[in-house]
Amino acid sequence: MTRLPFTDRAQVEEQGHMQRLFDYVTDTGGLAELGAVDSPPTHFESIEDVFRHTYEHERHVTSKINELVATAFEEKDFSTFNFLQWYVAEQHEEEKLFKTILDKIELIGTQGKGLFYIDQELGQMAQSKSVPTLPDQTEL
Repeated sequence: MTRLPFTDRAQVEEQGHMQRLFDYVTDTGGLAELGAVDSPPTHFESIEDVFRHTYEHERHVTSKINELVATAFEEKDFSTFNFLQWYVAEQHEEEKLFKTILDKIELIGTQGKGLFYIDQELGQMAQSKSVPTLPDQTEL
């Protein structure tokens, strides 16, 4: 299977997001636990289906973050409320990214040279940011 710079970058970025959350929980005296995580789907009908599924997943993540933000506010845990604002902004960017990709797929299409152009667009997106590494603890 071919590795894609776009998905490699996204995977490393998501690991950083998880680490940031784990560090916050630990720093505030909690015990971060990672429960079972279902395997993501691996078979899709089309490239559009891949990105539509990803977009819907990001929307689901946004709703869960919003629930955490609401709970932190209701509990008057303003430190956590403030910490979660970074995730609110990040999710806005994630949803915008995948909506943009879906819009480009719809505009360009996947017939003929369409997939080639989609691949080029994704490659440019991957290069627009250097491939991130996991953040240093001092950066969190």
